[in-house]
Amino acid sequence: MNAKMLWQYARLVVGVGINVQKGQPVMINCPIECAPFGRMLMTAAYDAGSKDVIINWRDDYCTRERCLKADSSVFDAVYPWEVLKLNTLAKDGVGLIAVSASDPENLKGVDPDRLRRSNIAAGRDLKEFYRAQMSNGIPWCVVSVPIPAWAKKVFPELPEAEAMERLWEEIFKTVRITEDGDAVEEWRRHCANIEGKARALTEYDFEELHYTNSVGTDLYVKMPENHVWLAGGDICKTNGVKFVANMPTEEVFSAPLRNGVNGTLVASKPLVLSGNVVEGIRFTFKDGRIVDMHADTNEETLRTQVELDEGSHYLGEIALVPYDSPISNSGILFFNTLFDENASCHFAFGEAYPSCIKGGDDLSPEEVAAAGINAESNTHVDFMVGTRDLTIEGRTRDGRTVKVFENGNFAI
Repeated sequence: MNAKMLWQYARLVVGVGINVQKGQPVMINCPIECAPFGRMLMTAAYDAGSKDVIINWRDDYCTRERCLKADSSVFDAVYPWEVLKLNTLAKDGVGLIAVSASDPENLKGVDPDRLRRSNIAAGRDLKEFYRAQMSNGIPWCVVSVPIPAWAKKVFPELPEAEAMERLWEEIFKTVRITEDGDAVEEWRRHCANIEGKARALTEYDFEELHYTNSVGTDLYVKMPENHVWLAGGDICKTNGVKFVANMPTEEVFSAPLRNGVNGTLVASKPLVLSGNVVEGIRFTFKDGRIVDMHADTNEETLRTQVELDEGSHYLGEIALVPYDSPISNSGILFFNTLFDENASCHFAFGEAYPSCIKGGDDLSPEEVAAAGINAESNTHVDFMVGTRDLTIEGRTRDGRTVKVFENGNFAI
């Protein structure tokens, strides 16, 4: 692998992703199989002025063994020392980098109830930390690098070494890194472009959007008053610094009215959820709530996540991505939501980002809920719905009808 491009990637994540400031602590969550890149991120963060860099190593094997063999009681609470650590770092303004790379089927066969209880415990015990992240109280960035099990899932026809090399090539394309290019400048231009699209959508002030396509989606989505469409970078409310939460990112997103979703929504891509690949997802909504669901594979995994709490039965995100986006046009199914959601229009069930309401980052959870979005859930799960023939028609609050998407792409 090209060392120059790897260093360019690490510095991009540190300098644009979380935009490290002098004296700021940094925490990196990284799989042990990606240790060389994790070390590069550490060095880049120190070089950018971080006062301390903490790495939390993860391992698919250890995660699976724990889920299969640990005492049942450990899935009902997060250790107090871990809660204290994360809350302390959040109060100190930590920049969080998460390296997302795992075997898409690592938890196949694990008792879904253990995963459900673990998610509930994390949502409850780490609520303060998650709230800081969801409301832009800390800068954070999710990125990815290949590991063998993932590379072979994406390119099963290739030998492992070739699959790894091919996945590296595709990841570099998605994050706009070339051997002789200026990735930082490329990202500035890209963010400016999609942020302009977000401003235009906000100005339309849609009251409702209607989704239809040939695979069965027929969905009406009401939007709350004072909703905001976002894209590219966010502003950390504690230090005023811009950061980019996902690399890659192609989406323009907002939050729907919690009780304003009705109809049928059919997923267009598989979803990797709790270490299982869920295919053929279909939801039915009434007054915002998921009242029926189906999946061709691993339906129990999907059902466990949707039934995690009351808020997980409602949508928390609506995101627009043109079918002719760079990732979609690659023709690759990544089996990793970070990439697949940026190849397709998508929704998320679970908690909404408060920033999708004007002034939302400064509101309490109760005030966010009063504004009409899904303010309380222990999960946020993106799933893809975009197709080549997707049509989205919008109705504005002043009565205009606007074609937002036609043939899978923006029409405005």
